[in-house]
Amino acid sequence: MKHSLFFRIQSTVEAHESYFVQKRNGAAVLGLSFLQKMTTALRMLAYGVATDFMDEYLRIGESTVMKSLYYFAKAVVEIYSDQYLRSSNNNDIARLLTVGKSHGFPRMLGSIDCMHWTWKNCPTVWKERSAVFTELAQGRAPPVNYTINGNEYTMGYYLAADIYPPWPTFVKTIPCLQENKKKHFAMAQKAYR
Repeated sequence: MKHSLFFRIQSTVEAHESYFVQKRNGAAVLGLSFLQKMTTALRMLAYGVATDFMDEYLRIGESTVMKSLYYFAKAVVEIYSDQYLRSSNNNDIARLLTVGKSHGFPRMLGSIDCMHWTWKNCPTVWKERSAVFTELAQGRAPPVNYTINGNEYTMGYYLAADIYPPWPTFVKTIPCLQENKKKHFAMAQKAYR
């Protein structure tokens, strides 16, 4: 992540959520900084590291790690949901299809990935506010018409890990890789995701 993006998110989240403002405790000792709390949340989301790893890495206890993750996810959803967790418009769909095609996945709308979280443990604030998940759960996806092997399809698809529900719009990794064609597809899918 670029420094400018990190600090833009930092200032926005810190202004929005008082949990991230550095405070003094009863003994007048400064508590954890916003940078420690945000770094903890981002490392948990990006790398799926365990809470006790964060204790060793940033000297933050497990309960604080979990609070930091919760408040960070909640703040990001509240701040950015109108812009980034909204339904795709026609321009978004055209851009996503172009990107997918350039990576060898024509008619793909993107990659759905909740980092290293299992579907049941994925922070619910993302799923509850995401128009993508709401529409997919209702069997709807942006209209994309195409034909493969004589079969007509009317919805675009997303690359997804095995942790996601068996929805028709999720293309998951092939479990048994015996043919070169399937191995190539699995490697390309993994690289894109």
